[in-house]
Amino acid sequence: MKRTGILQERPWLPNGRYTKEFREEAVKMSMEGGLSVLEISKRLSLPKTTLENWIRVSKAGHLDKIGKSQRPLTEIERELAKVKRELSLAKMERDILKKAAAYFAKESLQGTR
Repeated sequence: MKRTGILQERPWLPNGRYTKEFREEAVKMSMEGGLSVLEISKRLSLPKTTLENWIRVSKAGHLDKIGKSQRPLTEIERELAKVKRELSLAKMERDILKKAAAYFAKESLQGTR
């Protein structure tokens, strides 16, 4: 199944906050997509229980009320979350490159003996 619209890139926000559009699209996927809740939650990098809660609340007609009690994130908080994500990815890539460099250095030393 091709991911379209708002679900192409998960809106990573701090403290498990999701946009209203993301919640609506996730619930729509589960009801119309023919995929299991577990499969959808894996595809969206979302806890299965969170998606199950959204579906239950949506069936009761109250999905728009989820997240109303949380104050909106400021632009600085969104930017900070984005920078933290990028830093985490850069650290992971750095660690992989370190391991690869050590592996190839070890291999090249063994080949010269």
